Amino acid sequence: MLKDSATEVTDVFEDHRSLLFGVAYRMLGRVADAEDVVQDAWLRWSGADHAAVREPRAFLVRITTRLAIDRLRQVQARRESYVGPWLPEPLRTDVGGTAPDTAERAVFTESVTLAVLVVLESLSPLERAVFVLREAFGYPYGEIATTLDRSEAAVRQLAGRARRHVEEGKPRFEVDPDRQRDLTERFLAAAAGDDLDGLLSLLAADARLVGDSGGKAKAPLRIIESADKVARFLFGVTRSVPPGLEFTVLELNGGIALLAHDHGVPDSVVQLGIADGKIQTVYIVRNPEKLESLAAG
Repeated sequence: MLKDSATEVTDVFEDHRSLLFGVAYRMLGRVADAEDVVQDAWLRWSGADHAAVREPRAFLVRITTRLAIDRLRQVQARRESYVGPWLPEPLRTDVGGTAPDTAERAVFTESVTLAVLVVLESLSPLERAVFVLREAFGYPYGEIATTLDRSEAAVRQLAGRARRHVEEGKPRFEVDPDRQRDLTERFLAAAAGDDLDGLLSLLAADARLVGDSGGKAKAPLRIIESADKVARFLFGVTRSVPPGLEFTVLELNGGIALLAHDHGVPDSVVQLGIADGKIQTVYIVRNPEKLESLAAG
């Protein structure tokens, strides 16, 4: 039980901020939306009767989850009119300290991969909340039921349905960072070096390219399919690359990615979905609103 002092109230919230952001980001797929939800959770927390709160962590997760569900219902309507394919906002996951144990980190980062977050988009808000709390954070069904004000039986049903849907829709991509980095660097070298045969050798026959610009930058408005079409599109892009464009290899959403800067300003993110030693999917994020959080550093 907390004493209602400003310092203690703030300290408790800050101790849980990373967890709350993690829940909100997985629910919403946007850094700005997640940060807004966390800020709203802080306002609810700061005005709460803290003497009556037995478990601050459970209380904060409950507030954040419910706020994220409400926000998700609002943004889903906006996404129906989104220009072109929608991809989650890239998130830095190379800051360390979140899940130091290798096994824990594998589970933790899998739930923020672009492939998984794209599949989560097709779940209902409640299914998504149950999946995030159960699969990413290991919450027991009873606690999730209390958080969502549902029966435990209903939560188990939602969890089963969500898990089946994700397993059916989630690509089986390579997660080894060394292999990811190697193929990513070879991909960049082939594309930048005008090596069409080299690029084709890296792409699976049924490779896909998914570009997200939101209509605010140049990117394909439909998914491009087949290795030949993907390679030729990329070659067309590289011929018009501005001279000040520089690439950095970093970890985003639990995997190796390329961040392109144009005179220091984030221009695009490229991340590869890899399986069986081949590139299955090329994800490109060019919507400038989704690159703002990558501007620092």
